[in-house]
Amino acid sequence: MSEDIKKGLLGIVVDETTVSQVMPDINSLTYRGYAVQDLCEKCSFEEVAYLILNKELPNKSQFRKFKKDLEKNRNITINLREIVKHMPKKAHPMDVARTVVSVMGLEDKETNNNSPSSNMRKAIRIFAKTPTAIAAFFRARKGKNVIPPKKGLGFSENFFYMCFGKVPSKEIIKAFDVSLILYAEHSFNVSTFTARTITSSLSDIHSAITGAIGSLKGPLHGGANEEVMHMMNKIKKPENALKWINKALDNKDVVMGFGHRVYKKGDSRVPTMEKYFKKVSKINKDKKFHKIYDLVKNVMIERKNIHPNVDYPTGPTYHLMGFDTDFFTPIFVLSRITGWSAHIMEQHAANKLIRPLSKYSGEQHRKVMLLNQR
Repeated sequence: MSEDIKKGLLGIVVDETTVSQVMPDINSLTYRGYAVQDLCEKCSFEEVAYLILNKELPNKSQFRKFKKDLEKNRNITINLREIVKHMPKKAHPMDVARTVVSVMGLEDKETNNNSPSSNMRKAIRIFAKTPTAIAAFFRARKGKNVIPPKKGLGFSENFFYMCFGKVPSKEIIKAFDVSLILYAEHSFNVSTFTARTITSSLSDIHSAITGAIGSLKGPLHGGANEEVMHMMNKIKKPENALKWINKALDNKDVVMGFGHRVYKKGDSRVPTMEKYFKKVSKINKDKKFHKIYDLVKNVMIERKNIHPNVDYPTGPTYHLMGFDTDFFTPIFVLSRITGWSAHIMEQHAANKLIRPLSKYSGEQHRKVMLLNQR
């Protein structure tokens, strides 16, 4: 293979962005210049969503209006609710997430309007409605009544309410908010690049986000948080952890939730998410997953010098909150809609069709013979 081919576009800078940056000198991911660790401690998820979409943190009046806009756009149509209720009970929730955003595109009167103001309005609608549709499937597949959104609740509170019929403690809500903040944006990751590629053809925001969800579904991207939980369930108890992980490494098996294309010295989001995972573990009086977490992490660092990425603590955190494992990545979607939308609008603002070249390595020029001559 020629040296000029960069598989996976590794190391290739294809565009510029003002949305986020990984800053090695401070070992931090930043959104619009703010370190995510600071945002997690000092802001709600809605404040960070506003920042990502609007480039600045909101003042009090801007935040009130933003929350009001989200609240009034949370309800989904009767049509979409019925579609969700009749989806196969065994469907993967990521397929449901992909489909509901596509249906929203069919229903939205501004789907084909790519003006900045229209795209912002659509981004708000997708951001507000997708949790309602996902929560509807969470309940419908269990044979439970769908719970509509409730006024006066914040983003995370409302999602818990629509899934479980009640709002958990402030500590749980804060931990969930932190996970959403950490998942909200991450530069030109594969799903964001997918969204920008679709956008570059001047397609619409619903199509771009639908494509991004399809990309995020993969276990090498968003689906890793589910795989982490599957791994922990295979280990079953702390006493099995060392034997399991050492055998996996001896067999050269892929251990999900570790390593990252961007971070070489450890994902900067992990310490924050790990802190809140352990808080949730303490609230739930959990010792099992907490211990498995530490044992597997330590072996991976000692034997391979590979550090966990943010999916590793997020998986067991969502499990302890009561969410089904296959809903972990759809929760990621609810957060990343903000980052995708910001990138889609940024792409539209200075668009050029994304169309890389490929090097042909197939058969050389051949002549076609008639059937009776072959």
